[in-house]
Amino acid sequence: MVDLQGQYAKIKDVVDPSIEEVMNSAAFINGPKVHQFQKNLEDYLGVKHVIPCANGTDALQIAMMGLGLKPGDEVITADFTFAATVEVIALLQLTPVLVDVDPVTFNIDVEAIKKAITPKTKAIVPVHLFGLPAEMDEIMALAKTHNLYVIEDNAQAIGASYTHKDGSKTKAGAIGDVASTSFFPSKNLGCYGDGGAIFTNDDDLAHTIRGVVNHGMYKRYHHDVVGVNSRLDSIQAAVLNAKLPHLDAYNAARRNAAKKYNNAFKNHANIITPKGLEINDGDDSHVFHQYTLNLNNVDRDALVAHLQEKNIPCGVYYPIPLHKQKAYVDDRYNESDFVITNQLVKSVISLPMHTELDDEQIEYITSTILNFINAN
Repeated sequence: MVDLQGQYAKIKDVVDPSIEEVMNSAAFINGPKVHQFQKNLEDYLGVKHVIPCANGTDALQIAMMGLGLKPGDEVITADFTFAATVEVIALLQLTPVLVDVDPVTFNIDVEAIKKAITPKTKAIVPVHLFGLPAEMDEIMALAKTHNLYVIEDNAQAIGASYTHKDGSKTKAGAIGDVASTSFFPSKNLGCYGDGGAIFTNDDDLAHTIRGVVNHGMYKRYHHDVVGVNSRLDSIQAAVLNAKLPHLDAYNAARRNAAKKYNNAFKNHANIITPKGLEINDGDDSHVFHQYTLNLNNVDRDALVAHLQEKNIPCGVYYPIPLHKQKAYVDDRYNESDFVITNQLVKSVISLPMHTELDDEQIEYITSTILNFINAN
């Protein structure tokens, strides 16, 4: 699904000396590389504060801790996403409220959010799924009307731009009250281990979060807030510093591969290609962390088995809705509220998507899929 070795080979001459510099300095935690990366990412995103941390799940949890959400507060998020998004809500003894998604974008459905808001609602967590930003103008307006926080889950959309209704653009993760991201190796901007970060333009919130990530300390052995131990190590920061200047090119390569996939599947009755493939050159609204097809009248699981036989990697993100996961089952939920999610988990399939895909690989992948569907 990803070719990290091929990507590394192209930046080895920058990565290796940078890691060696960390080794020679022995500044492994909160060293100069971490501070350098923090500043570089702030400049890239156009956001006032980036607070690095240990991983993307921590980033989400710390964002919620920083906002001061209390046990019992309701947090609305999408049913169709990875469990980390709802996991941290439950860990903090908040009340997760799962809602359905849009059938075209796969992102959280704004109308479903509206129906889910109650007097206990305190925050909305839109997930920019597969690399496409959610409908942030509508979500921000809704949050303002109801005095709610917006926490962007930007783990899959680093580098994507959201185009506002007035035509202006903002990087995903720089729109809500606070945002989180993951630097897991397979992400568009990935390190060589675990890593994450929190973004915000709120000075006071940034100050609180900086304490939370470091055991609640602003001064050594003075614990002013309840915190955790969650830090990005200097070696991972060195890797991310080496990769960040290439992020736009990485994302452009993904969009280029997505266009080629789209051309191969164009106008096929059984294949719905993801939104964002009609984009013009230079459009950076979708960064294709995943290239995900929605199949119509196709035996998805049989196709998965066929691709595996042909040595073609593929993924099903996500096979079970969160509201049906044992850990998050709740009597409040009605199946009628999850029509789209319940359909998508049976029909979506994600194809290899990374910066090293070439035309021969794409042709082999697409022709294998088309031959299977046309024969069945």
